[in-house]
Amino acid sequence: MAFNLGTRRLSRRLVFGVPLLLAAGSACGQSENDGVTFEKSSLVIVSGGREIKFEIEMADTEPRRTHGLMFRKQMGAYEGMLFDFHREEPVAFWMKNTLIPLDMVFIAADGTVRHVHANAVPMSTDSIPSGAPVRGVLEINGGTARLLGIKRGDKVRHPIFGNA
Repeated sequence: MAFNLGTRRLSRRLVFGVPLLLAAGSACGQSENDGVTFEKSSLVIVSGGREIKFEIEMADTEPRRTHGLMFRKQMGAYEGMLFDFHREEPVAFWMKNTLIPLDMVFIAADGTVRHVHANAVPMSTDSIPSGAPVRGVLEINGGTARLLGIKRGDKVRHPIFGNA
């Protein structure tokens, strides 16, 4: 998927490869694909009194955000990718070159879930806006947010939100 920062639209290019050949990653906690390397991390979503832990990859640079989850054929049940924009701003994503349905969890700078877009359609170029300024977006398997009860107002704990 590509994302839109304000009026600037960044599209993922085919020259980048598939990030989830999580080809084991390296001992230093990274996964790599066609030259794009993702740092690994964990985050917790506090929802309905429960803490739900996800193992994630960080999309925190322009090349990582541009590549994202393109061409990935599968992802584990409690895995995802956290897009960090380093400041709050309106963003929008699309699913071009993304093969699996995804839930997009749009997160404010304080870790509050602002919006959940469920089951984004693979390969679609339709824009999926954040609806409000956000610091990050967590992408997880389509249907996971509903299954786990993740909703607006829940809290995401991770170092980028200053609450981990």
